Amino acid sequence: MLILALSACSSGLTAGLEAFQTSDGRYGFFYPTGWTRVAVTGGPEVVFHDVINSDETLSLVISDISNSSTQLETLGSPLEVGGELINKVIAPAGGDRQAELVDASKREINGKTFYDIEYSIHLPDRDRHELAAVAIDGNSLLTLAVSTNEERWPRVKDLFERVVSSFTIIY
Repeated sequence: MLILALSACSSGLTAGLEAFQTSDGRYGFFYPTGWTRVAVTGGPEVVFHDVINSDETLSLVISDISNSSTQLETLGSPLEVGGELINKVIAPAGGDRQAELVDASKREINGKTFYDIEYSIHLPDRDRHELAAVAIDGNSLLTLAVSTNEERWPRVKDLFERVVSSFTIIY
């Protein structure tokens, strides 16, 4: 179902991308052609990485939330949610990471709200750039993130933006 719906998109938007749908058929997105899926236990639901630039990764994290009637807007604006992700996940206090929220916006697809968030992450040995899409589906908070080192960011920016904007909830 998703493969057909996603492949029906404009070929310009999907050039260089492959369709992916989770095993339960609820979520889908495009990932860059040539990337490979990596099995991870105890971590993200889905992980892909570039076989040439293994520093480039895509992950889908599904976290439980207690109230199935929670809406994304209840958690705050895109900027507020982006700030919370920095403080709780990306660069919590006391760690060796620093992060800066570069941009945050809201989009709607098929009645579902998504926040698209962009970060610049500073690690002790390198700088990274990350784009994420955040959504709520029932009792799940979904975060699709794609990242690279800051040096490669200008070359992959458009591709990564297409990956993040392709993230969708099927039903």
